[in-house]
Amino acid sequence: MPAPPPFVAHVLELLAPLGAVSARRMFGGHGLYVDGLFIALIADERLYLKADDASRPAFERAGCTPFAYSRSDRAAVTLGYWSAPDDALDSPQGMAPWARLALAAALRAKTSSRSPVPAAQRAIRRKTTPRKASAARKTATRR
Repeated sequence: MPAPPPFVAHVLELLAPLGAVSARRMFGGHGLYVDGLFIALIADERLYLKADDASRPAFERAGCTPFAYSRSDRAAVTLGYWSAPDDALDSPQGMAPWARLALAAALRAKTSSRSPVPAAQRAIRRKTTPRKASAARKTATRR
């Protein structure tokens, strides 16, 4: 496995006190995981940490900006990731409170995703009907 780019390696060191940290290439950047939880992404040599309604105000107060990307078929898409404050990139101690916010947001998201969701709602999320989803599963199991 090749060594990660220098900025990715630096961020992995900053996040190491949280637990087992790993990076995976994705969409021209990197996804960052702590103990298997997706807590951050790196795009264009910039670190974005996971945020939610509980942690977003802290990122806003620090002057951080949300991660957004443009698609040709619609306006810019903003995700629940915010840039890390510049001074947090200086040391693991400076990153620690921000990384903990991201980890907490990832844990809350994981917990809320485990709540029971009716099949019809899951189908809506997948943009298919329950009947089509069930037919697709049957087809997949026959193969």
